[in-house]
Amino acid sequence: MQRNRLALIIAVCIAAAACTTTRTTDSDHPARTDPGRVASARASADKLAREKDEGIAAQGGKRQGRDQSAADAKKNEVQAAVAAAEGDVAQRSDGTSTTPVATEEYRPMEKTSAPVAAPKPSARNLDRVEVAGSPIKRAVDAEPSSPVTTLTRSDMPVPGIVASQPMAAPPPPQAGWNPAQAVSAGERYAAHDDNPLQRTAENPVSTFSIDVDTGSYSNVRRMLTEGQRPPASAVRAEEMINYFDYAYPAPTSREVPFRVTTEMAPTPWNPKHTLLQVGIKGYVVPPEKIPAANLVFLIDTSGSMDEPNKLPLLKQAFAQLVPQLRAQDRVAIVVYAGSAGLVLPSTPGNHHAEILAALDRLQAGGSTNGGAGIGLAYAIAQASFIKGGANRIVLATDGDFNVGVSDTGSLKEMVAKERESGIALTTLGFGEGNYNDTMAEQLADIGDGNHAYIDTLNEARKVFVEEMSATMLTIAKDVKIQVEFNPAVVSEYRLIGYEDRTLRREDFNNDKVDAGEIGAGHNVTALYELTLVGSGGDSVDPLRYAKALFAAGNSSEVGLLRLRYKQPDATRSKLIETPLRREQIASTASPRLRFAAAVAAYADKLRGGTHLDGFGWDAIDRLARGTGGVDRWGYRAEFEQLVERARALDEGSTPVATAR
Repeated sequence: MQRNRLALIIAVCIAAAACTTTRTTDSDHPARTDPGRVASARASADKLAREKDEGIAAQGGKRQGRDQSAADAKKNEVQAAVAAAEGDVAQRSDGTSTTPVATEEYRPMEKTSAPVAAPKPSARNLDRVEVAGSPIKRAVDAEPSSPVTTLTRSDMPVPGIVASQPMAAPPPPQAGWNPAQAVSAGERYAAHDDNPLQRTAENPVSTFSIDVDTGSYSNVRRMLTEGQRPPASAVRAEEMINYFDYAYPAPTSREVPFRVTTEMAPTPWNPKHTLLQVGIKGYVVPPEKIPAANLVFLIDTSGSMDEPNKLPLLKQAFAQLVPQLRAQDRVAIVVYAGSAGLVLPSTPGNHHAEILAALDRLQAGGSTNGGAGIGLAYAIAQASFIKGGANRIVLATDGDFNVGVSDTGSLKEMVAKERESGIALTTLGFGEGNYNDTMAEQLADIGDGNHAYIDTLNEARKVFVEEMSATMLTIAKDVKIQVEFNPAVVSEYRLIGYEDRTLRREDFNNDKVDAGEIGAGHNVTALYELTLVGSGGDSVDPLRYAKALFAAGNSSEVGLLRLRYKQPDATRSKLIETPLRREQIASTASPRLRFAAAVAAYADKLRGGTHLDGFGWDAIDRLARGTGGVDRWGYRAEFEQLVERARALDEGSTPVATAR
């Protein structure tokens, strides 16, 4: 039934393209508006809808497997529909082809600084078919699926979009930083509590899914650079930590797609505790062996994107990816505002000028029907599917979906169904004021992709150039981590971050439970704060009536680290086990662990510093500065500047200017 629904979306878009897409007047090319073709497309759409409803009724709402021949037939239908749509928008009456043209909502941008007026209603508009007005509740009407913090901010400065340009220091902030009350105009963040401290005797097993997202770090950087206090709910410790490369050793072959590194040493903010670092390094695929990519750029061109740090920055960001594309790659561009439209059909990746020209034509205007855009993007991606390739949709938005399927729960359900086709979804956040971090982060998690936030061209280079293979190519999926701590050695533990990635103990062995993905060359880091037996650092009293069954346990092991993962095309997982030996505990931390600890402390301090035992900004700064290491792109130096800005905001002083 999924294929029917996708074909339905294509049929609707054909009708829309046939009726509204034009570069010249209808009198010049009367054949481009064909009522018979529109009626035929609508009849096909009605037939597919009836088939879908009948199939759902027969299955009680469940999806039914289809044999390969039926699947191939449906794929051919989609491909034919896309080809027909492309022909309608690209074929002139004299027989020559032109660059694909957007619908009226997406007409080429004029080279002028004046705002572009919205198209006036016309007789042709009466025949337009729009995917809008879904009966599903809008986000403003529906109850959120998880607690969401919506805060307000006024007089926010608009940042520039030029990288490496020093910015003037903001006005002095008020003293008394309360992260829970930080200002942020209409932005949406899912509230979360820190992971609780666990008594090992009562709960010795910790299970969670890995996470390679980094959006929280760059989004918080944007706020601090503007002199704004980030809300606690915007700070996700694991995304802060995973922003940086810790130079873990890589595996030598793709057969085991990642290598695990562990380290234990005293915790900087509490010497009575021990910090455990678990590092994973993905296999680095040589450039010549990177498979062909089938990419669909799904770009939000709604009115809310009409700001310098949104659509204009987005276009420059995507332009940095284009020179990396090869002849074997395919790229399509889908845009959405009040309705969804195909701006660039699937095009060979080495047609750089054509792709850049399509990007340059984009302009913002209208409401935001993100649900329709996602549906069309999946249909286009399936029609151009590359077997054994990297098939991915890259959604770029401020997350302000306000028509059609607009609530996070319904969109997550849609994406969860579509990921089964082998197409991943990466989300890129842009802008401020109405930024919906909750939606962007959760859609990427559900879509077997990753989430990043683009605030500068330098960040765009990091995502699209430096980390392109990691962003686009998945080498292991459904990666889960489980640590069983030995109660004879560890009395307490706390996982730092990953609050929205925790799993039940039984989920670890259940291959049907979704988990995170690792891209080629990705680094993943997890930190545990441990209290060893006899250290004097216990925070929770033991239970009076608990039986000490572990008294005679093995005291040579701190715990057992287990990892499960699947190869990208596999359905059964593989298991890796690594003992954590007590003899591995070092007296001093390595520079790698010290820097990871500095970032973890920075995240904790931004959230209120409840776990730092008086470890302040100056101590965090000293910890970060003493780590050294290679800093090719200046990310660590920038981190030190952000610590200074956060300290100044916290204490009410004026931070120094920093370079972006």
